[in-house]
Amino acid sequence: MYEDKNIAVFGVSQDSSKYGYKIFSTLLEKGFSVYAVNPKGGEVFGKKIYPSLKEVPVPVEVAIFVIPQKALLNAVEQCENGGVKEIWFQPGTEDPTAYNATKEAGMRPVNGCFMVDNGFW
Repeated sequence: MYEDKNIAVFGVSQDSSKYGYKIFSTLLEKGFSVYAVNPKGGEVFGKKIYPSLKEVPVPVEVAIFVIPQKALLNAVEQCENGGVKEIWFQPGTEDPTAYNATKEAGMRPVNGCFMVDNGFW
């Protein structure tokens, strides 16, 4: 279902104990077209971590949020401006305001674990 989609993971870092890292690495290993987003930038697995979605060089259809709640509305706005169709709010990132903003912008919000709900973990 997601194999032919470009996926952005918000909150990827070089810290292997963090879920952004774990989600990104698993999707990368499985051959997905996946892009890391974190305002701090950097690199992980030889792949650039983009400071924002607008810097990702391809159109992104799906976003996975593994970010602090205070960063959610900005990330939703980036997704709206970037043409994202679906946003996954990972456990711990659920927020009614961000969820509703996603719906109002015409994107599909999903509260759940992308990895578990799609059988990767």
